[in-house]
Amino acid sequence: MNKFLNDLERKIGKYAIVNLTKYIVMLYAVGYVLQLAPQSVNITRFLTLDPYLILHGQIWRLVSWVLIPPGSFSLLIIITLMFYYFVGTGMERTLGTFRYNVFIFGGMILMILASFATMLVYHVFFGITGDALGMVMFRASGSFSTYFIQMMVFLAFAVMYPDIQVLLMFLIPIKVRWIAIAYGLILGYQCIGALINKDFATFFAIAFQFINLLLFYISTGKLNQFRPGEIKRKREFKSSVKMQPKGITRHKCAVCGRTELDDPNLEFRFCSKCNGNYEYCQDHLFNHVHVK
Repeated sequence: MNKFLNDLERKIGKYAIVNLTKYIVMLYAVGYVLQLAPQSVNITRFLTLDPYLILHGQIWRLVSWVLIPPGSFSLLIIITLMFYYFVGTGMERTLGTFRYNVFIFGGMILMILASFATMLVYHVFFGITGDALGMVMFRASGSFSTYFIQMMVFLAFAVMYPDIQVLLMFLIPIKVRWIAIAYGLILGYQCIGALINKDFATFFAIAFQFINLLLFYISTGKLNQFRPGEIKRKREFKSSVKMQPKGITRHKCAVCGRTELDDPNLEFRFCSKCNGNYEYCQDHLFNHVHVK
């Protein structure tokens, strides 16, 4: 998957949007302004991701739904967006602009697919058609928002920086990994509960975003250790390490300084984007500043 992304970056990487999180927050600001319109106008109802109306000519909804912010405007939302900006810019610096763009836009595309999957289920398996289907999708369209995409950005951040500490309720220091585990369990519970209650909009909205998170996790290379070829390589490497003189190492991470003697399960790779022979462990291969 990394080879595919590298090839794709060479071809279209120049079109990636720098500081994408800033523009997303700006779109949210526009959405909050639109929410101030009188209820009789209710502009946002013309922006939702409604696949039934999209197929009936309202194609702007394929894009306009990103203007709808995740929640009503409040002080808590301001704090949340500030944290989201911190998380998003941190991910962009680590992943690179192109890969961060892929993650965000991939989440948006999957959300669109989730909306059409929902309509397909109601139409094919429940036989709902015509105006009745339009009414069902109108009610369901509220589930297809940027909220779940924003949640996946945080979970992806936790995958990359699990040991970063934040202040829970501005008082309690806690590592990001524990907050991410709690959020992941809550989202999983919501997803399963939605399926049981036949709320397919919420189910697909969450499930498709978990697919995006899984693809991101695979792209970090953390699953390589389970590949048969990698298992064989580890076995051969351990055998060769036993034969070399003590105190001499073959690999050393340029960030944390760990070697294969610190943990025989560590994987090491050279970074193709760094100028020079810089080797990194599995925890820092996609989480370091490139040497130019």
